[in-house]
Formats: sequence, C-alpha cells, structure tokens
Amino acid sequence: MGTSPAIVMILFVAVGCFMAYPEAVTAKHTGITRHYTFNIKLKNITRLCHTKSIVTVNGKFPGPRVIAREGDRLVVKVVNHVPNNISIHWHGVRQLRSGWADGPSYITQCPIQTGHSYVYNFTITGQRGTLFWHAHISWLRATVYGPLIILPRQNESYPFVKPYKEVPILFGEWFNADPEAVINQSLQTGGGPNVSDAYTFNGLPGPLYNCSAKDTYKLKVKPGKTYLLRLINAALNDELFFSIADHSLTVVEADAVYVKPFEINVLMITPGQTTNVLLKTKPKAPNATFLMLARPYATGMGTFDNTTVAGILEYETPSSSLKNRPLLKPGLPAINATNFVSNFTSKFRSLATAKFPANVPQIVDKKFFFTVGLGTKPCPKNQTCQGPTNTTKFAASMNNISFALPRIALLQSHFFSQYSKGVYTTDFPAFPLIPFNYTGTPPNNTVVNNGTKLVVIPFNTSVEVVLQDTSILGAESHPLHLHGYNFYVVGQGFGNFDPENDPPKFNLVDPVERNTVGVPSGGWVAIRFQADNPGVWLMHCHFDVHQSWGLGMAWVVLDGELPNQKLPPPPSDLPKC
Repeated sequence: MGTSPAIVMILFVAVGCFMAYPEAVTAKHTGITRHYTFNIKLKNITRLCHTKSIVTVNGKFPGPRVIAREGDRLVVKVVNHVPNNISIHWHGVRQLRSGWADGPSYITQCPIQTGHSYVYNFTITGQRGTLFWHAHISWLRATVYGPLIILPRQNESYPFVKPYKEVPILFGEWFNADPEAVINQSLQTGGGPNVSDAYTFNGLPGPLYNCSAKDTYKLKVKPGKTYLLRLINAALNDELFFSIADHSLTVVEADAVYVKPFEINVLMITPGQTTNVLLKTKPKAPNATFLMLARPYATGMGTFDNTTVAGILEYETPSSSLKNRPLLKPGLPAINATNFVSNFTSKFRSLATAKFPANVPQIVDKKFFFTVGLGTKPCPKNQTCQGPTNTTKFAASMNNISFALPRIALLQSHFFSQYSKGVYTTDFPAFPLIPFNYTGTPPNNTVVNNGTKLVVIPFNTSVEVVLQDTSILGAESHPLHLHGYNFYVVGQGFGNFDPENDPPKFNLVDPVERNTVGVPSGGWVAIRFQADNPGVWLMHCHFDVHQSWGLGMAWVVLDGELPNQKLPPPPSDLPKC
C-alpha cells in the first residue's frame, strides 16, 4: 500500500523541524545535549600592522560563540594541534559534581598535550546569562577566549524588556609580542612584564591606534530599539572603564546573575567579570556617530597599557546621510578613580525575588581572613634581578603564601588520596600568621613563602571570606575569581577590615551574587558562599600577571554523605601529566 502525499509532507515537515530546532523535539525540563569541537590551531593574524602566529580555537580570534540553554548539557571536544599545552576553563559555570570539566591546568586536570584531546562534559544547572570560556594555562588566554551564552529555558523570559537584538562585546588585550615570551621573560628576570600594545572590542583595536582604522568594531543600530549588550572583560591584566557617547545604559545582570536594574553612563568591569546592559537607542536616527570607548582603571605602582580602544555606534540610515556627521566622544573617569569604582560597585543588588532568590548564608560555619597583594622572592645566586631591588623578584600571595602549581593535578591527587602525599598540604592559614597594619606603612620584610597549600572544608559548610588588600609594594585593586561557585558580596570598605564594627553593616538581604569581585584598592571585601559542590576549586587573582606570580589558593570541598553529594570518578580521557 502506498503512502499518501499528505503523510509524506507531514513527515518531511516534522524531520525539517527536528533538524532546525533539535530542542523543540528533544527538550523537556532536562534540556538537550549540544556538541562542539574546539580545534586548537595556529593562525596568522594582523593587528597594528603587525602580523604574527597566534593560538586560536578553530582559527577564530576571538574564538567561537558557545550557546546553550539553562539545563542543557555541553560536550566540547578539545583537540590540541599546537606545540603549547592547553586547557579550557568555562568561566563562571558552577560545574556541580563535574569538577573534572572545570579546566584550570594542574588544578582539576593536567593540560592537554600536543596531539591529544579531551572532552569537557558538563550540565548548566540553575544558571542563565553571559559567561565566557578561555584557556587556563600560562598566558594563552590572551588569544584563546570566546563568549558562553546561556539562554533561559524554553518559554522562560528575561525579567526585563525583551531586547530587539543581543550583541556580545568582548574586551581583550593585544600584544605585538608573543604573550608567552612576555611572561616567561618576567618570571626569569623578576621584573614586571611588558605591557600590551592595544585593547580590543571583539578582537579589533579601532581608530585611535596606529594603522587600525580598518580594524574598528562597529555596532549598527536602528532607532527606537532596545539592545542587550553582553559585555565580557577578557583582558589579561586590566580593569576597564566603558562608555558610549550620549547614551545611557541600564545594568540588568552581572556574572550571569540578574540584578536590580540601574542606569549608568560609565561602567567599570574587571577581568573575569561579565555585565549585561540594555541600550535604548534614540527614537529618531540622530545626525551623529557615537564613539564607544574603553580604557583602564589602574591603581598599582607598576606600568600598564595606558591606551584607549574605540568602537563606533552607528545608526542605520540611507548611506547618503552618513557624510559629514559629527563624531561624538564620551567622557571617562580618571585612570585611578577609585571612589567612582566604589560607588559603581555598591549599586549592584540581587533581584532577591521568589523566582530569583538571594540565598545568602545567614549563619557562618567557618570564617577566613585572607590578605591579597604583592611581595618579593629572593633573586637566585649569581643573578641580577629586575624586581623592586636588583636582589629580589616580584611575587604575589594570599596570607603571604605564594601559590606554587603542582606537577600532578590537585583534583586527581585528592580523589586518589594515596597520591596526595608530596603534591600538596592542607595547612593554608585561615588568618595571616603575622598580622600587620595591612593598608598602612608596609613591613620591612616583604618576602613571601612558596607552597601548594589548600584549605579543606566539609560538604555544605557555610563560608565567609574577608579579602584584604595590602599596601606592600603599593595598594592595588585585585579581581578575585572563585571556581566552582558563585558567592555573595556582603560588604566592602576602605582601610583595614574591622571584625567588630564592619559585620553589623553587612547586606544579608539582597547582596550581589558573582563569581569575580574586585578587592578595593587599599580596602577589603567580604564574601559568603555555601560549599555544596565537592571537588578542588581554585581562587585566584584574574590579573594573569599576579596569578603567574602566585596570587591564588585552592579549596578542597569534601564529599557529602548522599550519592548526589559526591564527586564521580574522572573520565577515561582525563589528560595525564
């Protein structure tokens, strides 16, 4: 018996729908599985009239956009075709019971060696918004980074007006030199590394740099529309101010968590942070073109890239009317405008609604106080160094411990506990061993201790950490990132933290929830989180220069009693050291 043409057509349409919208057929409340392949390969790229070979994903700079919905599973096969070892970190993803997929080299995995591959396999649970992925070994993330866009579940809406269009804008840093050579030279000489040559919007430096007018990011908009800009600071070593001439922005999300909306003309974003803003265009196309600018917020004593990246916001109109339009330029705060930054960061508040609650730990099981800052290491014998003196090298530390990467990945060592001997110790100090006036006159002895020291905490411990900047070698803002968790920023202030008078002022109602927070220059910040994710989790400064100098530590969160509170065994293709 033949099949009727009507049935054939219905089958054809059904199959077509499945091919175009696989989630429409397979998505239930659990989400779907999305597969990506990342080929790590070298590619010749020209910027600032300078051509060089860079490490990329799939030959793209910046790398490809990864898109998922809340509840989806991501399976990303990373194949390494370059001489460098590589690993990829999914920055801000909670990685609930999937710590093997977190990505920092020598923490949750050994790096993927040349000619080898590894499959990152994880589910996006309870998160939606803008995150990003980047290399997590040495300084390779200078070119190996891209957006990770997590859309709400099907039939879920944003808690703000639906945008006409969504646009990711990644802030980056371009080096004419090889960034690996830059940090290697710094570590050898003990001096500060050479700074970058340009900042970029989506890989483009723009017209304020030599030879770069053709490499300008343009955002073309229509009048009377609302655009969602997904801003990502993927720069290596610089916090950045950002503004668009004659346009205000409404902040609606930070680090993939919705916030109470607030309007600004200028924002500041640290490396490792993401900020979603709504841009409402003017009702009628104005007779002007508008510059968007980003330049650094810098408070340290070291040199930095004091340049400005420019892009163009352009209203779509008939091409004839583009000529002779004035180009409007936004104002930006002073380079060291710490008070502006403090006022800006204090505006962030969680929605704290029934649907998007702020589950701030009200009772704290364990309190920690970590100093964060620079220091020195002695120069090797028979060598002249370029640190603060010719007999010292620059270093960085938390509680005066400069974090030394092990030779075997920490998560592997912890999981197969027989290997942990000699790989790490569990005596990272909960408080500074020698208290001092942290933001006052620095002590004479600035030498740090080296070690791979961890903090061990039981499953579901409620944790409070006060992160205190120090004035050793100059007070400086430090963007601290915690892997495997979000945390609530319950307080911040200038000077030394006061354990008696500051905690009563903590916001335990609607504090912002983030994965990366700027420790104020010459000040402190207090965070809280619930340790409900077993594994080994890195916490570090997201200035790569400070991370290279040892500004980090790691938490070991033990398994809970129940099966769904335990870390599963590693995948069979976990890279070997």
